[in-house]
Amino acid sequence: MTEDRSSQSVRDRLTRQGEDALGRLAQDLLENPLVNAAISRAFDAREKASQAQEVAMGALNIPSAADIERLTRRVRSVAQRLEGIEDGVDRLDEHVSSLARDESLGNRLARIEQQLAGLARELETVRSAVSGLPDPMPSAQERLRVGDPGA
Repeated sequence: MTEDRSSQSVRDRLTRQGEDALGRLAQDLLENPLVNAAISRAFDAREKASQAQEVAMGALNIPSAADIERLTRRVRSVAQRLEGIEDGVDRLDEHVSSLARDESLGNRLARIEQQLAGLARELETVRSAVSGLPDPMPSAQERLRVGDPGA
């Protein structure tokens, strides 16, 4: 058991020393003006190459990675909207189906149609009764007397 602890402590010390050495090396490299200038030039060259690639792909009418990423985001957005519309249509379909299954609604509609037919018959009898009477004088043509109670 003591051997395990001592081997772990040795391993921990070596790990710490290795990390410290790597950290110092990285710090020294970043502080070195020659290395710093080389890294800066490499990043500039990478940016110029990327721009040249986009221009060349644009000239060949080939979409760039940024174009494809924008299109992918747009397609995802449209897909989410479409899923929302599909959910709404499903809810509406369920509601219409439940109304169609409701027999009391059909019975109510039948009673309303019967009442409308009865009212139409009554209206027809009133029309036929009124058609025998002379046409009343339009109110615009009536003459009112001054002492008339209707005036």
